[in-house]
Amino acid sequence: MTKFNELNLNPKVLKAIEEAGYETPTPIQEGAIPAALEGRDVLGIAQTGTGKTASFTLPMITLLARGRARARMPRSLVLCPTRELAAQVAENFDTYAKHLKLTKALLIGGVSFKEQDALIDRGVDVLIATPGRLLDHFERGKLLLTGVQIMVVDEADRMLDMGFIPDIERIFSLTPFTRQTLFFSATMAPEIERITDTFLSAPTRVEVARQATASETIEQGVVMFKGGRRDREASQKRNVLRALIDAEGEKCTNAIIFCNRKTDVDICAKSLKKYGYDAAAIHGDLDQSQRTKTLDGFRDGSLRLLVASDVAARGLDVPSVSHVINFDVPGHPEDYVHRIGRTGRAGREGKAITICSSRDEKALAAVEKLIQKEIPRLNNPIEADDSKADTPKTENQSKAPDTKKSDRRKSEPRTEREPRKDREPRKDREPRKDKESKGRDRGRRDDRGPAVVGMGDHLPSFIALSFDERRAG
Repeated sequence: MTKFNELNLNPKVLKAIEEAGYETPTPIQEGAIPAALEGRDVLGIAQTGTGKTASFTLPMITLLARGRARARMPRSLVLCPTRELAAQVAENFDTYAKHLKLTKALLIGGVSFKEQDALIDRGVDVLIATPGRLLDHFERGKLLLTGVQIMVVDEADRMLDMGFIPDIERIFSLTPFTRQTLFFSATMAPEIERITDTFLSAPTRVEVARQATASETIEQGVVMFKGGRRDREASQKRNVLRALIDAEGEKCTNAIIFCNRKTDVDICAKSLKKYGYDAAAIHGDLDQSQRTKTLDGFRDGSLRLLVASDVAARGLDVPSVSHVINFDVPGHPEDYVHRIGRTGRAGREGKAITICSSRDEKALAAVEKLIQKEIPRLNNPIEADDSKADTPKTENQSKAPDTKKSDRRKSEPRTEREPRKDREPRKDREPRKDKESKGRDRGRRDDRGPAVVGMGDHLPSFIALSFDERRAG
């Protein structure tokens, strides 16, 4: 079995690896690191959780150990689809380069331009960025990419899903043609293949697992959910979610709960907190400081349940996630693989549970077709009904209609209404008049006084008095 000390890495990098507690590279690392150290382009294809980040971080640090960066001209560039993934790459760089005098800058949204400009002006060896913020700095004239020697594109298929491919192509055009390119992705869509054919030169292809496959250490299951009324379905589904968490008990030490929409992320997190569960939300609309605080709490164990959109499905390394729960079946089958890949990492066991409503059955079939196996069906821990929904009922909803009474009204012939026995009929009330007589009597005075339309018997006396005075005048 290959060891890290057999891969021709810098001795100071090897020392940092040893201090981090690693001895044996993963298959993607074993295949990608030697080719990258030789200066060749690399196309790495591996499922999430296999150590792709170290596959480019370790050789990049070794190659950059010699040399010095110039102001506003980074020597290497790492592109990531999300702020969280970019921050994680920066943490890996700090871990493995701590014995070398290399500098880095992290360019992500939600952080002051001024602080980032100050780092770039001093010169950085490694620039880690999201595509949008990188182009913002370039268009402001604060950054030059003509000195890039190594360019890394991480989670390329996620870049495609998020619409970053035009930005990626533009960034490629701003870098030197002689650069070395390391390209990593979990799947190879046709658009990704077109980019690799255009911008990579005779790459070494390292594919360590069949595309879009889930780790064998992950136990998968799906709960088929059929709600009642449409306006109560979401509430019933949240009730099923809570029952699943309760059913796992102590085995669920922590979990990531994925929703398809940001609004559902917020609603689901608030519902869980309402019922006493330790939960918090994370999605793209939150401030970066809040996102960082939430992730740090989940990593250190102070937060048990993380309710997330797909922003957290790619690249986030939280090794000890025990469960992943898909509150919604993802619209793209590939996202299912990335979501459940948050558990069962680094050889650990994990469990992934999906809640599938009737409208999501086609999406579930697409997932099973992609992973080429049927996901086992699990028993619904509860029978979702209105009585267990987590939204309060209105007075009208809480009272069931008296069907027997309504049926009796339909079946029995209508008879003349009899006066109630508990009160006597009013003696001063005259027999009902037909519409024609009513029309003739409007506005006329009779023995009972002026007829007032629309005011009823509760007409105040002072209003009637004003009518009498007006007629007298």
